[in-house]
Amino acid sequence: MLEANQEYFEGRPYIDRYIYRIIPDSSTMYMELKAGAIDLMSLTPVQYSRQTTNKQFTSRFNKYRYPSSGYLYMGYNLRHPLFGDKRIRQAMTAAINKEELVQGVLFGMGQKAHGPIVPGRWAYNPNVRDIPYDPSLAVRLLAEAGWKEKNSDGILVRDGKPFTFTILTNQGNQQRLMSAQIIQQRLKQVGVEVKIRIVEWATFLKEFIDKGNFEVVMLGWGTSQDPDMYDVWHSSKTNPSELNFIGYKNPEVDRLLVEGRGTFDIEKRKRAYFRIQEILADEQPYTFLYVPDALPVVSARIRGVEPAPIGIGHNQIKWHVPKNEQVY
Repeated sequence: MLEANQEYFEGRPYIDRYIYRIIPDSSTMYMELKAGAIDLMSLTPVQYSRQTTNKQFTSRFNKYRYPSSGYLYMGYNLRHPLFGDKRIRQAMTAAINKEELVQGVLFGMGQKAHGPIVPGRWAYNPNVRDIPYDPSLAVRLLAEAGWKEKNSDGILVRDGKPFTFTILTNQGNQQRLMSAQIIQQRLKQVGVEVKIRIVEWATFLKEFIDKGNFEVVMLGWGTSQDPDMYDVWHSSKTNPSELNFIGYKNPEVDRLLVEGRGTFDIEKRKRAYFRIQEILADEQPYTFLYVPDALPVVSARIRGVEPAPIGIGHNQIKWHVPKNEQVY
């Protein structure tokens, strides 16, 4: 629970206190919202498009939709012998239909991701050429990397070993599971066998991520307004419990990350981050999948909510509830 700060430099918030509840399941959260037990949550695309359109709901709640500040990605363990060759990583991206994910998982409420900076930000490089969906290109790249023969199950084999790996993701996120399942089918079409493993979050971090005990992970990053990505991509941040857990190391990217965070000159920063995006698009340490839309819903009792590029929370201190509608 958060109490209003009487001394806040922009003025005391209008609402006396906020109570945050941790509800891991989105369906349960939605039932609590409809019952009036919570006033604000993020909807899933299914909830937004199919379960919240009737007049009974829209008279009680206000929905918002805008591009989020985060992206979903498939990250390759670069210490693993299977993913040391960038042609393999490029082939994985070429075999994945990102638009299919946007339509099938997000119901069209999102856009394809091309790199670590989401569209609309000043540091986003619109000229980066993403690897297009092209299964034939994937097959060619895999063949160039030595994966040419298939076994009786249609799986590529090299030196007697099949091309197989596991996508690891966290429990309780239906979008990630659905994305992994669609990708599993697409990669099978080019001769790659994918398994999916779902792990509880604390175990996921402690036993797998921190120890580098994975082949491929499916996760999301939420990004700040500033494009500094030092902690995720710098080679000094590859130790246990740090954020460059895939083990990415590139001297030019290291130099550009330091350069970008070391000046206030917006044009110099832009040049650094534009170049970083070009390098990552070529090396594909991640397959950047999609940027989902943010889909918050707020009780209509709460007034003063104003959507902005940064989201709806930017003016939260100005939110208020008329006295005759206060229930707590």
